[in-house]
Amino acid sequence: MGGTAPDEEVEYVVTYLEMTRRPTAPPPALPAGPKIALIAAKRPPADYFLYLYGTVGADYEWTDWFAAPRPALEAFIHDARVELFTMMLDGWPGGFFIVDTRTAGVCDLSYFGLVPEAIGRGLGNWLVATAVRTGWDRPGVERLTVNTCTLDHPRALVLYQKAGFVAVHRETRRRMLTGRRPRWG
Repeated sequence: MGGTAPDEEVEYVVTYLEMTRRPTAPPPALPAGPKIALIAAKRPPADYFLYLYGTVGADYEWTDWFAAPRPALEAFIHDARVELFTMMLDGWPGGFFIVDTRTAGVCDLSYFGLVPEAIGRGLGNWLVATAVRTGWDRPGVERLTVNTCTLDHPRALVLYQKAGFVAVHRETRRRMLTGRRPRWG
């Protein structure tokens, strides 16, 4: 997001994508080297989610949950139809994703990302393929959805398309940048 500053209003484009069939290709192999574990969180503390959300999204203006009322955040992350998975990389959180099946027949990949130290290590393809398969494994899912915007990582849209998502709608929005970085960063 270079060239932008807090309190600057920017225009950005949100792209909505969907996938209507489970991928048939085998998932990509894990990159050689790091020890990786995928761990599902059961009723994670709000601060754990905010740590992941803030660390992954610090450079991409992921700030909305920091301003949300705590009960709304806890209702979201504690809903049984919302599942958070952490990719542990050599013993530390290297990324995460959330699958959300609160809408009948739909699994939304509502959050996905890698922490800055994990980017560029070949993990994104594996993690998004794992997220897609995790979403399709949920009962009753007929369609997977995800959205990204031009404030996100510049390769996010291509990553989702490479995973099999197809753009179905785009809209232009405006927002005031906060410049807020997580308290952990």
